[in-house]
Amino acid sequence: MTKKKSRDLKMYTRKQNQVMRRARSKDWFLMINHGGVRAGKTVLNNDLFLMELRRVRKKADELGIAKPIYILAAYSSSTLKTNILNELENKYGLTFKFDKSNNFFLFGVYVVTTFTASISGLGAIRGMTSFGAYINEASLANKEVFGEIINRCSGDGARILCDTNPDHPKHWLKVDYIDKADGENIVANHFTVLDNNFLTKRYIDNLIATTPSGTMTERAIYGRWTIGEGAIYKDFDHNKHVIPREKIPKSDTLKIVCGVDWGFEHNGVISVIGIDMDDFIEVEGFKFYKHYLIEEHVHKHWHINQWIDLARDIAERYGRRIPFYCDSARPEYVDAFYNARLNARNANKAVIPGISEVGTLIKLGMFLVSDTCQDYIKEIGQYVWNKTGDAPLKENDDTQDAVRYGVYTDKTIRIGGFN
Repeated sequence: MTKKKSRDLKMYTRKQNQVMRRARSKDWFLMINHGGVRAGKTVLNNDLFLMELRRVRKKADELGIAKPIYILAAYSSSTLKTNILNELENKYGLTFKFDKSNNFFLFGVYVVTTFTASISGLGAIRGMTSFGAYINEASLANKEVFGEIINRCSGDGARILCDTNPDHPKHWLKVDYIDKADGENIVANHFTVLDNNFLTKRYIDNLIATTPSGTMTERAIYGRWTIGEGAIYKDFDHNKHVIPREKIPKSDTLKIVCGVDWGFEHNGVISVIGIDMDDFIEVEGFKFYKHYLIEEHVHKHWHINQWIDLARDIAERYGRRIPFYCDSARPEYVDAFYNARLNARNANKAVIPGISEVGTLIKLGMFLVSDTCQDYIKEIGQYVWNKTGDAPLKENDDTQDAVRYGVYTDKTIRIGGFN
């Protein structure tokens, strides 16, 4: 083995080397690298992307094509920068000079960027002939945009590279592509976090310890496309997580936030949550603060004026400028709160990340519930995944949504990820 090959092998994990060898040794049309978080999928694909661009340039020279096109697709402009461009800039010192269409040349190939979050991503690629594509976070892509990318890759020798974390087992990406992998035209490579031997045992142990049990562990750690069966918060233990109201620290020692889930025919909820900013667990540089569910206010058939009166009472007791993180599904209600001089803001309603944050706090013992919050205690045992496991069943979720809005929105604002 030459010194260069030896050096290259040391750059990658054993699993990455296996995939790299397969990618370079025989032809393929679609390669999907899927599995757990921090397993090394995106790092590998970023390098394969650069290799593919050089291969495309060589192929274009053989065909006498001056400006070959390659598609670079990500969920959004921010994920494109974070997952791919910034990583390549830091690793190889590359510079990306964008034109007015937000595209760039690299290695003599014209790279067209598109975003897969919605059907609007079709606009950037419709009608073109591409010599390949790299699709980041493929399971999050709009199905029609994904299909159009494949259709556009009709240049001689075109190949499509994807990476993704798993979702539910009936997801179109798994059923239509991964399950049909034949090892020739479609190649699917499964990763788990345990495949990444560059991670320390301490980090892996901490990752497992901070990942909620059940579906999220199966998907994030082991990379399995699993159905979300049963309770969402499997780590919730009444004996550990429910405490007498009088054992919650005094409110003046806590940061108070409220989560608001509007209702009328079903329950509306305002949850009052206290966060102890002096009591936290730090794991790999991330802080998880102790949260308390102090109060819940659950009402059906209430009108906005009644909710305003209740919110004013809460604000008078806990502090005039405490935030109310509100369900944005009723913008007129949020506006009414704001006009009533309440500190009303739209909640960050991202479901899976929000559930993951609450679930992590529960698993770490950093989320405690007052014994007076009986609706929450009753609901949490009945808060379950839907049949496909990609979202909660829309039952027994009123207090769960309100708490998630409060906890997750405060977290994302605190780390600067949501305005």
